[in-house]
Amino acid sequence: MSIMQLTQTIQIVPSPGNRFHKPGLQPTLPGMEPEEPVIPRITNRQIAEVLAGIADLIESQQGNPYRVQAYRNAARGVLDLPEQAMDILARGEELHIAGLGERLRGRIRELVEFGTFTFQNGLALPMLPQGVRALLSLEHVGPYTAIRLYEELGVDSAEKLYRLAQQQKIRKLPGFGARSEARLKNAAERALHGQQKPRPLGGVA
Repeated sequence: MSIMQLTQTIQIVPSPGNRFHKPGLQPTLPGMEPEEPVIPRITNRQIAEVLAGIADLIESQQGNPYRVQAYRNAARGVLDLPEQAMDILARGEELHIAGLGERLRGRIRELVEFGTFTFQNGLALPMLPQGVRALLSLEHVGPYTAIRLYEELGVDSAEKLYRLAQQQKIRKLPGFGARSEARLKNAAERALHGQQKPRPLGGVA
């Protein structure tokens, strides 16, 4: 079975601090001295939201159901902790969550310490709908773009992709714009005219 391994990083962006202070500029008024940087606190709720979101992502791509359940169990376990995970880990203690594997423990520690969560996601190509696989053969179309186009606009062929791009409907999707729509339109047009070289699905980025 052909598998694509994708590495993604999710980042929790802390709230900005003193947005009026610019590095290198000296304050001119008393009381406007630069404040000490504050390390953002990652709450149990934020951790659980990240874990649950990853579980939903894997499930939407028909991923390993045991992996989906592991992330959801971890999310529930974090919410059930008697105190903040950040405080527990700061003391050098382990999180007491039943069934939490070492790899997932490390990912949660990364999220708490750095505000990022890096994970690999494998997509089994034969399990994807035929329409998604058809889009993956086009230039500039990765797996998540193909899945979104398929699920949100019903795009399942180069012809339909070209038509919707010509109607400027793709740019209306969140995360897309006129430039990405133009790239997709050109890729679909090249495929329709046989100008695109065959693209092996196993090499899709």
